[in-house]
Amino acid sequence: MKRFMGDDFLLQNKSSERLYHEFAKNQPIYDYHCHLIPSELATNKRFTTITDMWLGGDHYKWRMMRANGISEDLITGKNADPYDKFLAWARTIEKLMGNPLYHWTHLELKRYFRIDEVFNEKSAKAIYDETNRQLQTNPNLSVKGILKQFKVYALGTTDDPADDLACHKEIAGQKDFPTRVMPSYRPDKALAIDNPAFPEYLSTLAASASMTITNLDDLITALIKRLDFFVEMGCRASDHALVTTPSLFRSEENVAKVFAKRLKGGNLSKEEVEAYKTYVLTRLAKAYKKRDVAMQLHFAAIRNNNSMMFDRLGPDTGYDASHDKELAEGLSAFLNNLSKSGEVPKTILYTLNPKDYYSLATLMGCYQDGRPGKMQLGSAWWFADHKDGMEEQMKILGNVGLLSRFVGMLTDSRSFLSYSRHEYFRRILANIFGTWMEDGEIPDDIDIVGKIVSDISFNNAKTYFEG
Repeated sequence: MKRFMGDDFLLQNKSSERLYHEFAKNQPIYDYHCHLIPSELATNKRFTTITDMWLGGDHYKWRMMRANGISEDLITGKNADPYDKFLAWARTIEKLMGNPLYHWTHLELKRYFRIDEVFNEKSAKAIYDETNRQLQTNPNLSVKGILKQFKVYALGTTDDPADDLACHKEIAGQKDFPTRVMPSYRPDKALAIDNPAFPEYLSTLAASASMTITNLDDLITALIKRLDFFVEMGCRASDHALVTTPSLFRSEENVAKVFAKRLKGGNLSKEEVEAYKTYVLTRLAKAYKKRDVAMQLHFAAIRNNNSMMFDRLGPDTGYDASHDKELAEGLSAFLNNLSKSGEVPKTILYTLNPKDYYSLATLMGCYQDGRPGKMQLGSAWWFADHKDGMEEQMKILGNVGLLSRFVGMLTDSRSFLSYSRHEYFRRILANIFGTWMEDGEIPDDIDIVGKIVSDISFNNAKTYFEG
C-alpha cells in the first residue's frame, strides 16, 4: 500500500514516476490565465491568517461547506471568528474524500507549509497555529515569496479594458519581482448590451480611452485603442465568458441601429442582442489576429442560479453550474466567418461541460493552419479540473488532435495557494504517458516521451504566448 500522498502520489508505475520526477516536477510554471488581484501582487501582500488565505473568496470550498451543513455565517459571514471558520472547513474536509479539494488542501499544506499531517478536526488547532506562525515569519509566504518558490515564470491576470493597469505598471517597475505579470483583455461588459449597467459602463470605457462613445464606430475604436494599450503593457491573451458563441451576422449598418436604440433606452430583442455581440466579438477576434493575441473562449457556465443568494452575496460566490447548451453550430459559423478572410486568431476553447469535448476538439481541427497548436482544447476547467476530468480532456485531445502540442495547466484561480495544482496536473499527465509506455502503446523511450511531458508542463505555453 502506498503512503497517503507520498512522493509517488498518482503515479501508478515506474515509467510514470520517472516522467514526473525527471521531466515535469521541476519545470517552471506558465500560469497564462488566473484571477489573482493585481494590487495584491504589486504590494507583495502577506496574509494575516490561514483562514483569510484559504477561505477568503474561495467558492470551491464554500460550496462544499454548504453541502456539509455549515451555516453561512461561518462561510461568508463578516463577524465570525477566523478559527471557527477554519474549524468548519476542517470538519468539511473530513467528508471530502473523493473530491479534488481533499488532495489540493493536503498538497497546499505540504508544499507551502511543509506540513504532512492529515488535516481533520483533531489536527485543526495545531495546523491553524503553525500555519499562522509561518505566515507571520516565513518570507516564502509573501506573494513574491510564493511566486519565487513555485518558479512561476509568468502569469496572466484578468482585466477589464477600462482598467488603467496601474498595478501592472508598478509591478513592471519592481526589479526584484520574480514573475512576468501580463494583463489579459476581458471585454465581457462591452459585449453585455442587454445588461442594465451597459450605458454606465460605456461612460467608464470612454473615459479610459479619452474619447466619447456616441455610436458603434466609437465603441469599436475605444475597444481597439484599449487593446493596443494592453498589448503595450504585455498582454498576450484575451478572455471571454460565453454560454455559446454568438453567430447572428448582420450588417454594420443594422448593428449600428441596434446600438443607437440601446443608447436611447430602447428594449432590444434577443436577435438584436445576438447580432450586436456577434459583430463586436468578430471585430475583436480580427484585432486579436492582427496583434497575435490569443483568444480564450470559456463556454457552458450557467451562473447565479440561486437568486436569493445572488441578491445577498453577489456573483462568484458558489452558485454557478455546468450548462448544457449546444456549442458546435454557433462556434462553427463564427470561426468559419473569420476564416473567409484568414483572420482566425490563436484560440483556446474551454467548456464547463465535458459533453462538448469531442465537438470542440474536432471543430478546432478545421482551423489549424500553419502554426503548431494554433487551436487549443483548453484544460479541464472549474468543475472538471479533477483527476477524472483532466484525464478525459487529455485523452480525448490525444485521440482526435495533438496532445503533444497542448499548452497545459492554468490555475484559473483567485488564490495564491493554487500553484500546487500544477503539481497535481503534472502527476496526472506523467501517469497517462507512463501507463501508455508500460502497456506498450507508445515507445519505451524516456527521452522522447519525457520531452513531450516537459513541453506540456511548460514549454508549449511559453512558445504559444510568446513565440
